[in-house]
Amino acid sequence: MNWQAIAQQIESASGQPFRLLAAEPLAGGDINAAYRLQAENQSFFVKLNRPEQVAMFEAEASGLQALAQAQAIRVPESIVCGKTTDHAFLVLEHIPLNRLSTRSEQLLGQQLAELHRQKQPYFGWHRDNTIGSTAQINGRYDDWISFWSVQRLEHQLKLAAAKGYGGNLQTLGEKLCTNLEPLFSGYRPQPALVHGDLWGGNAAADDQGNPVIYDPACYFGDRETDLAMTELFGGFGPAFYQAYKTVYPLDPGYARRKTLYNLYHILNHLNLFGRSYLHQAENMIATLLKAVE
Repeated sequence: MNWQAIAQQIESASGQPFRLLAAEPLAGGDINAAYRLQAENQSFFVKLNRPEQVAMFEAEASGLQALAQAQAIRVPESIVCGKTTDHAFLVLEHIPLNRLSTRSEQLLGQQLAELHRQKQPYFGWHRDNTIGSTAQINGRYDDWISFWSVQRLEHQLKLAAAKGYGGNLQTLGEKLCTNLEPLFSGYRPQPALVHGDLWGGNAAADDQGNPVIYDPACYFGDRETDLAMTELFGGFGPAFYQAYKTVYPLDPGYARRKTLYNLYHILNHLNLFGRSYLHQAENMIATLLKAVE
C-alpha cells in the first residue's frame, strides 16, 4: 500500500506537515478496510475501499459534517476524502474510543434527543448515500409515509427481488407498503436529522466519557427510526432510553412502528448478507400486517 498520496492529501487539507511513521490496520469493519496513520505528534483514522466507492465516502463525510454542525453530539472531524489509483479513502480525526459507561449512555440519550429536536425542512436529504454498502435513496418528500414506503421499503424489496427473493416476501411486502397509514394514527412525524445507522457498534465514548457517534447514513426523517435501530441489535442500556425520553418523550405508537423501521435494516441485511435474514423479514411484515388489519 502506497500511503504517500494519502499523506500528501492530509497535508494539503490540514495545512500542516504530516510525516507518516506507521500505518496500523484496525479490526471491526465489514465494508471497508481501516487503519490508524501515525505521525510523531498526531494520528488519523483512515477508511479504504475500491476507487469506484469514493462517492460513498463523500456522502459519509457530508453526514459527519451535518452532525457536527448540529452541535449536539461529538463526531469525528472529517479531514479529507478522495481516491488514489488503487483506493478510495476517507480520512477522519482519530479519537481513542471506549465502551459507553452508564453516564456516557445517559449523555448520549440527552444529546440524541437534542439533535432530534432541531427542526428540518423536509424528509429526505440533499444527496443519496449508503446504508452499509447498499445505495440509500434520499429524494425530497413532504409526506413521511410516502417517503418510507417508496424510498426505504420498496427500494429494498426491489433489490431483494433482483437477488431472487420473490414469492411470499414480495407479496407481503407489497401489501404492507400500501397499508402503512394505520400505524401512524394520531402521529405526525416531524423531519429530524437522524444518524440513520445507530446500532451499538457506531457509538462509543471518548477519554472524557463524552459520547461519540460515527459511520452515519444521515437523512431527514422520523426520529423514531434512530431509536428503533438502537433496539435492533442491542448495546444501549436503560440510562440511554430514560435520558432520551426525559428530554423528548416518545409517542405511544412507537412500540408498533419500531418494527416497521427495523424492517428496513433487516431487508438490507438480507440483501447484503443473504438468506438467513429472509424468515425474520417475512415474520416482521406479517406482524405489521396483523397490526393494521
